[in-house]
Order: sequence, then structure tokens, then C-alpha cells
Amino acid sequence: MHKIVEPKIFYFGTPVVLISTLNEDNSVNLAPISSAWSLHQSFMLGISNRSQTVQNLLRERECVLNLPSVDLVHAVDRLALLTGRNPVPDYKVRQGYRYEPDKFGTAQLTQTPSDIVKPSCVKECPVQLEAIVKHVHDFGEDPSTLAAIEVKIVKSHINEQILMDGEENYIDPDKWNPLIMNFCEFYGIGAKVHPSRLAPVFAPPVRQ
Repeated sequence: MHKIVEPKIFYFGTPVVLISTLNEDNSVNLAPISSAWSLHQSFMLGISNRSQTVQNLLRERECVLNLPSVDLVHAVDRLALLTGRNPVPDYKVRQGYRYEPDKFGTAQLTQTPSDIVKPSCVKECPVQLEAIVKHVHDFGEDPSTLAAIEVKIVKSHINEQILMDGEENYIDPDKWNPLIMNFCEFYGIGAKVHPSRLAPVFAPPVRQ
């Protein structure tokens, strides 16, 4: 039996992203987000438009999307309730946030230079995607406090340990265990349950 309900959230499972952006003083802000999905070479990001991250994206038009694996969950959790905005907005004070200028240090993560954009990559993340902002949309009710931000990936840094054997440009899903946000809780992913014919990575050989 199905029941009609009114869920407060619809986080059915999306990857956690540590997004690094450049502050006005050229320091690097680092923030976890959990509303992100990709199509081809683009990502759509859902973020509060009152956040320091969005202010940085609007001003600088670039970022790095760092995708942590499950073993980095404690580092991600150390970033909870931290903000790069000073003074801390009242609504965040009520939620228990505090200002932290050195989020990399607090999370015990390491900055490493990007190739194209100014914000740093997170060295410990197996996937680091340099990106530029293409479009910014208000999202949700009017007036909206959320932004849907489309970014284009311009450079991908992938840890070789999660690449397919013998394939230079393909990530092996059996080696990659991303940190997932599922209804506001951290999860990993389990073993593959069945091969997919929907969008295979490699096309089957053509029969003669």
C-alpha cells in the first residue's frame, strides 16, 4: 500500500561535494553541499543564495567540485555548522553556525593548486573538478532563498587508484565509493546489483 505523505525533504541520495571558492581576500572557502547532479560536462548545484559560497561564485564565476569518498566522512562532518561569512547572518546564528576563516585546517584537509581556476583543490578527494559558472537561476518559491547554479567542468583530476584497469579516461565504479547524502544522513554505496543496459560505458561489439 502507498500512502499520501508530505515529506519535508526529497534527498533520495546525491553525492556530497566539497566546493572550494575564492573569498574577496583571496583566501579559499570550503563548503559541503549535497544537492548536485551532473549531465555530460556540466553540474547543477543547489545552494542557499545567502551563503558565502554563492557570493563567491557570483563574483569570481569559478570553483572546484571536490568529491569525497566515504573514508573522508569525518573531515566533511567537521565542516558542519561552519560559515565563511563574517559577521555570521542571524539565521545561521540561530542554527548554531560559527565563522571559520580556515576551513581546510579545521577539516584537516590539504589545499593543492588547480590548473585553470583560482580556488584550490582538496588533495584528499579522489575526484577534483575545476569548473566555471555558466548560469545562475533562482530556485523554489518566490522570493527564493535558493539558487540553482550551472557550472561547466573545464579540468578533471582523478586519483589513478579509481580508474579502470587499462582505460585512461574511465572511472571504475567498483573502485569508486562516493560519500552520499541520503535524507540528511551520510551513506556509502553497496555492491552492484545488476548490469545496466540503459547507458553502458562501453558499447557492445558490432556483430558481423
